[in-house]
Amino acid sequence: MMKEGVPSRPIWFDPASGKVRVIDQRQLPHQLVVMDLTSVAAVIEAIVEMAVRGAPLIGVTAAYGVYVACQTAGDIDDVRLGAECARIRAARPTAVNLAWAVDRALETLLGTPPAGRQAAALALADKIAAEEADNCRRIGRHGFPLIETIAAKKSGPVNVLTHCNAGWLACVEYGTATAPIYAAFEAGIDIHVWVDETRPLNQGARLTAWELAQRGVPHTVITDNAGGHLMQHGMVDLVIVGTDRTTATGDVANKIGTYLKALAARDNGVPFYVALPSSTFDWSLSDGIAQIPIEARDPEEVRYVQGWADGRIVRVLVPPARSPAGNYAFDVTPARLVTGFITERGICGASAGEIRKLFPDMSGRGG
Repeated sequence: MMKEGVPSRPIWFDPASGKVRVIDQRQLPHQLVVMDLTSVAAVIEAIVEMAVRGAPLIGVTAAYGVYVACQTAGDIDDVRLGAECARIRAARPTAVNLAWAVDRALETLLGTPPAGRQAAALALADKIAAEEADNCRRIGRHGFPLIETIAAKKSGPVNVLTHCNAGWLACVEYGTATAPIYAAFEAGIDIHVWVDETRPLNQGARLTAWELAQRGVPHTVITDNAGGHLMQHGMVDLVIVGTDRTTATGDVANKIGTYLKALAARDNGVPFYVALPSSTFDWSLSDGIAQIPIEARDPEEVRYVQGWADGRIVRVLVPPARSPAGNYAFDVTPARLVTGFITERGICGASAGEIRKLFPDMSGRGG
């Protein structure tokens, strides 16, 4: 997945070396660093420490992680396979794609003789990666008319606000929230993106801004709390965000701060859309606030900020050294605040009935 020496996906299998490789997103935008995932421990560390992040990418990484487990164990037996899958599955709690991909891999491999499991695991990981990339392409196609309709009714750019990073870095290709933006930009629509910085790890300021700059899409980085002000003054036409887990009834878990954007959007009559592939629905859940596990991460991520100084990445302490911090990584936006979902099958309303109409073959499943 290298084009002129630059990765075109955030994860890929390199047949020349026989290794799974990822972009270390902790180093962006200042350094482009590629890591090799050569052990299950390395896969888990990459997920936990957010060298890879974003629900679809976490799922794809988990699938390649199962391949790494088979690669390092040789003819892996059922017991070890189950144990390694359990380790990978437990890496992070909120993104449902992680468990979905591991369970899919385990089901496939348990039906495969041990001698053939390594090849089968790699083929499945490649397949899941290709599926997620195609899902994002179709999300862009279905979301494009939302932007096209707004552009036809106004002079000047269509202003889209997004939160966190739900671009190709998080989703293999195209992205979820960014896919309609890229489709509109490539169609020649005058578009501008308000990029929330997304504290505490600044995935918007570091990653979404880097992506958009690479593609030449006009954008402006803003503080997380500026979105409401912009909406009050008519400076946001549309909000599009991604999600790490969405219930069968339409409640949305996404990066912390998303709920506040949805409240501001509702108060100011701004459409609020969530872009996601079907793999991010958790069909077993009906109440996001009560049932979706919210990851609490290391408070040090809040106490320190990371940036570029004197030719290197540095960490700087912000609050008093003795002040404690809390670090809730996600919040839940109730379905009542969501205008609709942009999926690979089309757009639907944020209700159990509308979701079921679009996914009649999936909505009866468990987790």
